Amino acid sequence: MEVIKSIFADRHCSFFLVVLLLASTMSLAIAEIHHHDFVVQATKVKRLCKTQNSITVNGMFPGPTLQVKNGDTLVVNVVNKARYNVTIHWHGIRQMRTGWADGPEFVTQCPIRPGGSYTYRFTIEGQEGTLWWHAHSSWLRATVYGALIIHPREGSSYPFTKPKRETPILLGEWWDANPIDVVREATRTGAAPNISDAYTINGQPGDLYNCSSEDTAIVPIASGETNLLRVINAALNQPLFFTIANHKFTVIGADASYLKPFTTSVIMLGPGQTTDVLISGDQLPGRYYMAARAYQSAQNAPFDNTTTTAILEYKSALCPAKCTTKPVMPRLPAYNDTATVTAFSGSLRSPRKVEVPTDIDENLFFTIGLGLNNCPKNARARRCQGPNGTRFTASMNNVSFVFPSNIALLQASQLKVPGIYTTDFPAQPLVKFDYTGNVSRSLFQPVRGTKLYKLKYGSRVQVVLQDTSIVTPENHPIHLHGYDFYIIAEGFGNFNPKTHKSKFNLVDPPMRNTVAVPTNGWAVIRFVADNPGVWLMHCHLDVHITWGLAMAFLVEDGIGELQSVEPPPADLPIC
Repeated sequence: MEVIKSIFADRHCSFFLVVLLLASTMSLAIAEIHHHDFVVQATKVKRLCKTQNSITVNGMFPGPTLQVKNGDTLVVNVVNKARYNVTIHWHGIRQMRTGWADGPEFVTQCPIRPGGSYTYRFTIEGQEGTLWWHAHSSWLRATVYGALIIHPREGSSYPFTKPKRETPILLGEWWDANPIDVVREATRTGAAPNISDAYTINGQPGDLYNCSSEDTAIVPIASGETNLLRVINAALNQPLFFTIANHKFTVIGADASYLKPFTTSVIMLGPGQTTDVLISGDQLPGRYYMAARAYQSAQNAPFDNTTTTAILEYKSALCPAKCTTKPVMPRLPAYNDTATVTAFSGSLRSPRKVEVPTDIDENLFFTIGLGLNNCPKNARARRCQGPNGTRFTASMNNVSFVFPSNIALLQASQLKVPGIYTTDFPAQPLVKFDYTGNVSRSLFQPVRGTKLYKLKYGSRVQVVLQDTSIVTPENHPIHLHGYDFYIIAEGFGNFNPKTHKSKFNLVDPPMRNTVAVPTNGWAVIRFVADNPGVWLMHCHLDVHITWGLAMAFLVEDGIGELQSVEPPPADLPIC
């Protein structure tokens, strides 16, 4: 009898092994490999009454939308036919062990030179929702960007009722000039760069700008249907409010992570952030403006105060005959409405209890903010046009990040090339001060350096990101490459580890890849260092990364092949 039971048990085990193998084989078979060609080139683009030679992908502005499923692989061959160096970053993709495909110039790769090419290969693992891709070289991302949409695996579904339509909404920023010239001029003078001339929705400024109303973006909806808007802030330097007249949003995701649904009439996105919202066709058939304009938290700093619009247009028997009237305009928050931003970010929660890292191995505290460098000796006044004859700079923990120029950091670490970087980025500010108070001018000038912070594979990391009032406090969208993280707390003033621990949400904090650190405040994030490589952490206001508001983590290999960086691809660009 025991022998029969044993045979049955063995057969039972074998049967389940076969089922498991079949299931895994089927899931592998269903996963697709998507091949795309990106040609980076100058294209004539007319906006605000003027035609410019803008850098685009495949002649499109914005660039092509990529649609994949969780588990799929992307293979994108990028050919550079423009006159500038270029790289492409796949914003928010984890890039597990494939840091060579991450894209930031001189961090994970040397740039693709004019006339050159490089093929990015990576697999999407365990991510669903809205991400995006953009240039990560100088200010090219002003026009080189597009949506990257990750659908559930075959056989899976959304954790909400499937929407009738899905529409990417890309918020952008437009200069009536060549953006590369704008940043180069600022670098020459040491002053702040010229502000943008318009914002855009899906590449179009909208009805409130000159020469723009004919091409205003139109988003269709029908009475009674529920649609999904995938909102992406692709603006270069400006956090933006976004709303639709007479319609509410149900927020269901951000940065390709699902959220506990909640209702709001307005959302705020820092550059780099995405937010998925459901809207219902529950209003009288007609035309309604969707609009975006600045959230401006920096005091006394010039900013683009214009408003971009697109039109939500009902498709019904009553339209278009009765829909020719001027669209209804929404009310937008005041430019400096930090209370609305705080209420919105405070509403973000994961849908259920999550595994937040505890027993922290690395307890880090990074100050983030601006600075002013004294004018170099013998420099002409025209090179020091910042406040009181200085040059603008920015830093984390008083270190202004310097990118290498002849090798990428990931190459240098893998090949053990000396003299490219050091691993002494400070875990805490070297000088403690009243971060959000009246700061001594002696702290306005940071040190320059290519300093990395080393993390052991698997270490549990907490980072406190503390804004400072040096020059001006500001809401900083801080993006970490190669990782998602939990935002366990946010607040104003100086972070206090004794009193603010009570604010930590260790149950259902939201998971993101970019955190909008409150102006004159702080945010606390946690993640597990399970992805080896060199991963940039930086402010996603491009003016600030230009000034040095960045650092990088060097995450060491773990044990064995599956915990180590893959070998570099054969076509990795050389410097």
